[in-house]
Amino acid sequence: MECEDLQNCKLLTRKPKKRKLPYPKSVGFIVTNEFCERFSYYGIRTVLSLYLRDKLGYTDDSATVIYHVFVMFAYFFPLIGAMIADGWLGRFRTIFYLSLVYATGSILLSVTAMPPVSLPPLEFTILALLLIAFGTGGIKPCVSAFGGDQFKLPEQEKYLGYFFSLFYFSINAGSLISTFLTPILRADVKCFGENSCYSLAFGVPGVLMIISIIFFVAGKRLYIIKNPAGNVLGKVASCIGHAIMNSCKSKQKREHWLDHADDKYDANMIEDIKSLLRVLVLFLPLPVFWALFDQQGSRWTFQADRMEQDIGSWTLKADQMQVINPLLILVFIPLFEVAIYPFMTYCKLIKKPLHKMIWGGILAAFAFIISGVVELNLLPTYGTPVASGLAQLRVYNGHDCNFTLNLHNPYVNTTVNTTVGPLGVYEELDIEANPLIELPYILQGSQDSSCENITFNGHFHLLEKTANSYFIADKSVYSFIDNNNKAIDGVSVRFLSNVITSTTITLQDNKKNRTKLLINTDDTSQKIIDKGNCNVLVNGVIVKENFEFKAGAVYTINVFETNNGTYMANVVTITPPNSVHILWLVPQYVVLTMGEVMFSVTGLEFSFTQAPASMKSVLTSVWLLTVAFGNLIVVFIVEGNFLDAQWKEFFLFAGLMLLDMLIFMLMAFRYKYVELKSSEENLAIGEIRMPDVKPSLQSKEN
Repeated sequence: MECEDLQNCKLLTRKPKKRKLPYPKSVGFIVTNEFCERFSYYGIRTVLSLYLRDKLGYTDDSATVIYHVFVMFAYFFPLIGAMIADGWLGRFRTIFYLSLVYATGSILLSVTAMPPVSLPPLEFTILALLLIAFGTGGIKPCVSAFGGDQFKLPEQEKYLGYFFSLFYFSINAGSLISTFLTPILRADVKCFGENSCYSLAFGVPGVLMIISIIFFVAGKRLYIIKNPAGNVLGKVASCIGHAIMNSCKSKQKREHWLDHADDKYDANMIEDIKSLLRVLVLFLPLPVFWALFDQQGSRWTFQADRMEQDIGSWTLKADQMQVINPLLILVFIPLFEVAIYPFMTYCKLIKKPLHKMIWGGILAAFAFIISGVVELNLLPTYGTPVASGLAQLRVYNGHDCNFTLNLHNPYVNTTVNTTVGPLGVYEELDIEANPLIELPYILQGSQDSSCENITFNGHFHLLEKTANSYFIADKSVYSFIDNNNKAIDGVSVRFLSNVITSTTITLQDNKKNRTKLLINTDDTSQKIIDKGNCNVLVNGVIVKENFEFKAGAVYTINVFETNNGTYMANVVTITPPNSVHILWLVPQYVVLTMGEVMFSVTGLEFSFTQAPASMKSVLTSVWLLTVAFGNLIVVFIVEGNFLDAQWKEFFLFAGLMLLDMLIFMLMAFRYKYVELKSSEENLAIGEIRMPDVKPSLQSKEN
């Protein structure tokens, strides 16, 4: 048929214009949900190690173990969450139900931290952490893929890219804000008569988790909710298991052991699993990196807590140091892409993606070498900790005159004759005791003094791994146990009073013109106070003017009342104050973050480009599993307890990382890079788009 009218002909032959699909409004609810959830997780995680130690009474080692077990479960449960979503409930219901579990754990943790509630703190804290780990881990592999389900491809491919950029920006924003804010809520807010408020520090993330559920459910009428697509992870495991069983039974030699599964599984799936396994072999050394990386929230936080934290009039809290990592990530990603990678390529230091990962691991090791050096410089500020097989002895003089101490140790046949000065102290901090030792002593007041007629004799009973202390009072020598560990979140003060009449002792804050501490002279327990300059008053009379109580120090103040009713006081420093500044930790954070950019970001990108598209969900789960195993390595090393100093442990991790990278280097140089294509046409949208997500944003999710 010929067209007589050219204009009409053009109209007839013109293709109909495609209608532009609107941007899905539902993704706003998903992004907000992710921001609140990441705020909650990182907020709890930031202050957790200090809470376990300072409020629940765990040692540094025990708090470290519990912290890393919690993180390990948070990165193990994504396997369970993926299987629940893909094989049973679907993504929407999995996110909703596990978010309820998550919120329950968060609120339970906050309530447990409230002293008036009087819940068993240890048991309920562990239960709350388990619920949180199951919740955050279970929804981790579902949320981003559920967001991808809201888009129609290929029409909205550009919009989908915008979504993932916004999605991972919300992850970084949530973690950054909570890492900075929750330490402030912990330390600067006073509640329930305590100097800190962990219940608020946990409560705000708990409220954010409830808000995240509300936003998520509010968008339900707008969501595209897909039915479960099938458990890919289960199919892969089943195929591998079937191949192993057939290969054991069959005497027939095949080109690859997985080919024994071809009686049940199609060839495309078998080939995809072969490609997947080639990538997963490279995952074997990866957990060691995460063992180092995740110690920012445990060992490095404890290290920062033993350092001087004042920067002018502002205090940078120990757990706030963790905020350096997400801040530097935002700076380093473009810097590496624009400058550092091109320079390293020019110098022939990197040729392949795996080379970047090798350098990243080496940088992580170097970061721990730096932390070990910092720890060595901190040792003089720790005082003398009690050690296994040894006992410590301190004899405090509660008089304004000298006492001669005669101390005999029959076990090593040594005798000490020394003078304990007025309101002073005698220390011997390395006496062998296993588990108990009794040392006979004689204390004689000096001649021509008010003490010349005072004599005491008896035995000092010294327990192993204990700071045993004795106080020379007016009519007796009484014993107590010292705690000479560095003071946490302030200053540790103990008053030992030798007074005629019981009265009050006051610490008056000069700067704020308020009473910092008010106790009775009969109270000899250790108190934690805020640092700062104070006047020490006994019965309203100043006995020590404008004394600076420094953070981290442990002080014992001897108070004496003379016969004419006047008072004297002397401050004895048992443990030195924090003197190494917290900013000395910045280099190790910088180097570790550089290592993260090169190792984690590159590894994620490499894995997605090398694995078949049908296996990307499996790959994501196994990638997260390497984080879990990394935290398990920390647990094993800490629980092994075969190192007697923290600096040795830091150097051990550095050496382990270098050895790990040597093994990885040999594996990387033998790896043959391949360009793989999917064997499936209909993939989950999240799986299709994940390789295109900017690695800088992707890394924080891990």
